[in-house]
Amino acid sequence: MSVVAARPTQSRTGLGIFLMVCVSLVFAVQDGISRHLASEYNVLMVVMIRYWFFAAFVIAMARRAPGGLRATAATAVPALQVFRGALLAVEICVMVTAFTVLGLIESHAVFASYPLLIAALSGPVLGERVGWRRWTAIGVGFVGVLIILDPSRTVFSSGALIPLGSATMFALYGLLTRFAARHDSPETSFFWTGVAGAVVMTMVGIWYWEAMTPVDYGWMAALCVTGVTGHWLLIKCYDVAEASAVQPFAYFQMVFAGAVGIVVFGDVLRSNTMIGAAIVVAAGLFALIRARQVRAR
Repeated sequence: MSVVAARPTQSRTGLGIFLMVCVSLVFAVQDGISRHLASEYNVLMVVMIRYWFFAAFVIAMARRAPGGLRATAATAVPALQVFRGALLAVEICVMVTAFTVLGLIESHAVFASYPLLIAALSGPVLGERVGWRRWTAIGVGFVGVLIILDPSRTVFSSGALIPLGSATMFALYGLLTRFAARHDSPETSFFWTGVAGAVVMTMVGIWYWEAMTPVDYGWMAALCVTGVTGHWLLIKCYDVAEASAVQPFAYFQMVFAGAVGIVVFGDVLRSNTMIGAAIVVAAGLFALIRARQVRAR
């Protein structure tokens, strides 16, 4: 999951791309671990524990930032920041559920549509103008989603709406993050993402606590470590390169997650999924590039 970091003080695009690929690999491993744990235990408990470590990470970073914890936590839009954090926590729960219902391949293939959803929602949410080229890309991308969901196969069911719902929530989270950036620093938004999410998940997840096996406690520890490592690498990535330059390489997460699904869980890569995912990614990349061109002008 993406976070917003400070603009790079010195652009080193090559290093940023390498770090984004590493981020994609770490998050793909995290997705595999999440799928395993969510198939054995309640999703809310799994995400809650993950958020405890995430919150500890953002608090530790805030204490080291200039002005300390108080300065980092100060926000001009507290309600928005809390809502953002809660929304991302819910989105993660939905996506992890999708892993257990559809598998990693189909879930990520559908979730790859989120840049298109960001483009579609940027008008009503942020008041941005979306031209005909991006609307065309959005339409083409969702043709790709329909190909992935192939009505002739069992994947085209109510379960297919789960990763699409997750992508919609993540797109809205991204847009609200951009809106929050008009008022707060990226560090403040990152802080509230972790803390608000942890509070919300604790309120609901604590009621579903289950004892885990010793082996799964180890997997839970690995989940927390990969989560913190992935976000740390992402911060470093955005610290050395512009987000718009490295964001297209986040699609590698779909490739890595697909590999984990095939090798570890025995998922099947169908031709319609490959064709649909290629269309979705191509449309998403066009929408990203077009948005970058419009902002540059």
